[in-house]
Amino acid sequence: MRAVTFQAPGEVRVEEKPEPELLAPDDALVAVEATGICGSDLHIYHGRVQIEPGFTIGHEYVGRVLAVGDQVTRVKEGDRVLGCFLTACGTCFFCLRGEYHKCDFSRVFGHGSGLGSLQGAQAERLLVPRANLTLRAVPEGMGADVALFAGDVAGTAYHAVRSTKLEPGETAGVLGPVGLMAVQVARASGAAAVYAVDSVEERLAMAESFGAIPIHLTEQDPRAEIKRATGGRGLDVVVDAVGHPEALDMAIRLARKAGRLSATGVYAERCEVHMGLVWIKSLRIESGQANVIAHVDPVMELLAAGILDPSPIVTHHMGLDDAVEGYAIYDRREALKIVLTP
Repeated sequence: MRAVTFQAPGEVRVEEKPEPELLAPDDALVAVEATGICGSDLHIYHGRVQIEPGFTIGHEYVGRVLAVGDQVTRVKEGDRVLGCFLTACGTCFFCLRGEYHKCDFSRVFGHGSGLGSLQGAQAERLLVPRANLTLRAVPEGMGADVALFAGDVAGTAYHAVRSTKLEPGETAGVLGPVGLMAVQVARASGAAAVYAVDSVEERLAMAESFGAIPIHLTEQDPRAEIKRATGGRGLDVVVDAVGHPEALDMAIRLARKAGRLSATGVYAERCEVHMGLVWIKSLRIESGQANVIAHVDPVMELLAAGILDPSPIVTHHMGLDDAVEGYAIYDRREALKIVLTP
C-alpha cells in the first residue's frame, strides 16, 4: 500500500509499505477515505518531534472498516468510521477515571516509537488498536471534511474551552490555527465576545466569519486592543493553540487577573514562563493533550447538529500521491487545512 513517510526535517515521501494485519482481538483494519495534514504533523516535518525515518505519519482519518477482531463490538465490517488520534486501553488507573489521554498504554498514530510505534493514517490502510474506544461510526450524511475533525482538531478545541469552564457572557481569546475551532466552541458555549489573534490574514478572515473579532498579531497591538475592549481588565479565558513560548507569554498577558488559560498547543521543548506574572495575576493554567476519546461523542453531536462546522476550514483537497506538495503548501501557510484522499 502507499503511505506518507517522514524521511528527514523538511522531507516526506510517498512509499510502498506492507499491508497492515489484525494483531489483537480488539483491533480493526480501516480503508482510509480521507486523512488530514495537521499542525502537529508540521512539528514532525520540522524535526521538533523526532521520529524514525521511514515511519508513516498522520493521525486524522475517516474510512471504511475492512475487518475487526473478535472483541470489537462498537463497529463492524463495512461501517464508515472516524477515529481518535490516539488509543487507550479502557482499564488502567487513568482510563477508569475517564482520563483516556493519560492511559498507561496509550499510543498516538504516526508519532514514532516515542509515542507507541503506531503507524500513521496518511496511508491507504490503517491498523486501529483498541477499536471499541478509538473508532466511532460516522453519522449518516456527515461528510469526510466534517467527520475528520472529530478525532483531533474539533475535539482538541472542545477540550481546550471546556477545561477553562468558560461561562456564558465571558470574553475569550484564541491564538493559533486550532483556535478557529475554539472560536466556534466558545461561541457555542455562550461567550459574549471571542477575539482571534493570528498573523495569517486568511485565518483571521475565517475566524471573523465564525463570529470572532480578529486582531492581527503584528499589524496591531493585541494587548492594547484587548485592554481597550475589556475596560482594561483583559480576557476571562485565553486558549493558546500555538505551542510556542511567545504565544504562551502573550496568553498570560492577555488574561485578566484571576483569569483562566488553556495551553493546548503542542510543546516539544523547554519553555520559560514568567511565573511572577502568573502568580501576581492569580492565573489558572490547564495544559496537556486533549482528552478526545472522552469528548468525541458530544463533539460528534455538535458536528451533526451543525453547531460546529469545520468544513470551511478545509481549503485544499489533494491525492495521497501529492502529499509532498501538500506539506510544502501547508508549511508556507498557503492552506488552512489539507485533506488527502488515498
